[in-house]
Amino acid sequence: MEFHLCEKIAENIARVVVGKEEAIEFLLIGLLGEGHVLLEDVPGLGKTLIAKSLAASIGASFKRVQFTPDLLPADITGFTVYNQQSGQFIFQSGPVMTHILLADEINRTIPRTQSSLLECMEEGQVTVDGKTYVLPRPFFVMATQNPIELEGTFPLPEAQLDRFLLRIGLRYPEAEEEIAILERFQKEDPFGDLAAVASPKEISDLQLARRAIHVSAPVRKYITEIVGATRTSPALRLGASPRGSLGLMRAGQARAALHGREYVLPDDIKFLTVPVLAHRLILKEEERLKGATQEGVLADILGRMTVPCG
Repeated sequence: MEFHLCEKIAENIARVVVGKEEAIEFLLIGLLGEGHVLLEDVPGLGKTLIAKSLAASIGASFKRVQFTPDLLPADITGFTVYNQQSGQFIFQSGPVMTHILLADEINRTIPRTQSSLLECMEEGQVTVDGKTYVLPRPFFVMATQNPIELEGTFPLPEAQLDRFLLRIGLRYPEAEEEIAILERFQKEDPFGDLAAVASPKEISDLQLARRAIHVSAPVRKYITEIVGATRTSPALRLGASPRGSLGLMRAGQARAALHGREYVLPDDIKFLTVPVLAHRLILKEEERLKGATQEGVLADILGRMTVPCG
């Protein structure tokens, strides 16, 4: 399968988005891994732009929902209405019926509305009034939340966080990158000229091909040892579930594909451990008060673990 297409997509996004190569790679890993990505960072760093650029680069439909406290599940999934002329109920699809959904500030809406995305993210379908509707393929959710502002927010429950394959940040640009942003956007918005370099069908084919990327027995053992160590860590109240193990394997396959390999390296797993697992862990309260973080716990686990040779 022509995984070099992903390189063309990344280059195309980089025509608009400056200095976010690692974030673009993580987004493509999430897409190829048939998962979803949670972007946790402060406003103004280009989260919406990078999502729109990804959608435009693969010729996919794109919808953005601003999550607010008064948003209802039907505002996301859709609803049925009675047509008096035909005497039938008609399904009015919600914004979830798209290839790429940007769930902006997802932690600003009530848990009931947050949970309306669970079926969509896990099974690629939505059920309304007892009838199930299949979502377009590929279906990719990119959600954002501001880690600083906590007033008026509803933290995502563990079950919701577990549905995200990766949690990443964008970081502030370096001085040179910010100068390049000013130059690029001084006269016009380059997004307006962004053309598709792939199609949704090609992305779906790449997702299927990614499943064939070889994962050796030592790498599988390495994954289970890392995940198992989170369950016995004295700093954690809750470790990663088997969904975390599967996520780490799929993300490793996706990264191998992006780097032109037909096999997963232990370094792929080590590189992806924090973005794939950190948001799935719950610290003990006393450890949190001491200043411990999930990322720090994982770094300690990786530091104590022997990396397999292949």
